[in-house]
Amino acid sequence: QVQLTESGGGSVQTGESLRLSCAASRGTHAILAAGWYRQPPGKEREYVAFITSRDTRNYTTSVEGRFTISRDYAKNTVFLQMNSLEPEDTAVYYCNLYIAATPSTPPRDYWGKGTQVTVSS
Repeated sequence: QVQLTESGGGSVQTGESLRLSCAASRGTHAILAAGWYRQPPGKEREYVAFITSRDTRNYTTSVEGRFTISRDYAKNTVFLQMNSLEPEDTAVYYCNLYIAATPSTPPRDYWGKGTQVTVSS
């Protein structure tokens, strides 16, 4: 069973940076695609960023130019570099990885448990 471990959340001031990590456990054959989502207080979960196996990236408009999604193939880890953070970025951040556990296993979605990001003004 693949497990995801998120880290890097915390409390920062407006304008500061954080780097979130999402590591897939051993036994992950390939991460085919990955995304980050967030759930602000009292709101629904929303899309933040996405990266494909060919490193094509996409971002929601509100984070374009401030956030960067990337991946380390060797370590089966996906990152979200968040710069120029704003109070509106306060949320629980979740990673979502589309993983093939083995070469013969159909890929499926896996979710992290979430990491809290709090930005104060």
